[in-house]
Amino acid sequence: MTEQSTTNLFDSVARCLAEPDPERKVAATLQTAEDWEAGRLNADAALAGPIRDQPGRPERLELVAPRQLVARKLTSRDGRAAMIHAVAHIEFNAINLALDAVQRFRDMPLEFHTDWLRIAAEEARHFMLMRERLNDLGRDYGDFPAHDGLWEMARRTAADPLVRMALVPRVLEARGLDVTPGMIARFEGVDDTETGGRLGVILAEEVGHVAAGSHWFKTLCIERGRDPAHHYFELLDDYMTGEIRGPLNREERLRAGFDDSELDRLEALCRRS
Repeated sequence: MTEQSTTNLFDSVARCLAEPDPERKVAATLQTAEDWEAGRLNADAALAGPIRDQPGRPERLELVAPRQLVARKLTSRDGRAAMIHAVAHIEFNAINLALDAVQRFRDMPLEFHTDWLRIAAEEARHFMLMRERLNDLGRDYGDFPAHDGLWEMARRTAADPLVRMALVPRVLEARGLDVTPGMIARFEGVDDTETGGRLGVILAEEVGHVAAGSHWFKTLCIERGRDPAHHYFELLDDYMTGEIRGPLNREERLRAGFDDSELDRLEALCRRS
């Protein structure tokens, strides 16, 4: 282990979260996941340092309001690069979100930390899939502006793992299950099967990420004596004002822990939004 290393899981994960350099963040995340799997880290919250509230990001990355982002056509090289950059940014944020779940919710069971550290490692690989594709097109992460909506939800759900599990995996990440098949088709429609194939890899693994969120949301609801189906929609009303975008990818959402009655209610919300 290096001089900067630690045997405490939460300190190691917090350091990964704080790392602004994408390549070093990915490497540190993968190493921490490997160390945890190998039993080289302990989860002693009493000996861990403070929770970190802000993730590290590249200084060159410009964050703007969503309305300032300009849609570009995939028929141009820059248009494809801009779309790939948007996905890379989502995956970079997803690394931070998974890491934050581990270092923030320290009282959760060890299985929770195992799940979200594994997910952080998979998100790191997803980010690299998109960054490599950006590099193929002569671009890199930070070449286009991006918005901070994903991390804004992390801030809003920082006080409670139940709320985090409901709204990040089961709303924001689940939306990726809905839109990614269409993105794959669009890239394949402009003969960019390489990007389409990489998005297919991401889609297959994201189902498991949403499923982990479903599992822990339902587990926490049951522990607190709440009905998961009822409480989920209460949280949507509180945090999302009941607005859900469609159409939904029912097949993948069912695999990710949603049930038919939930999806029927969500589709009704989509029609009213």
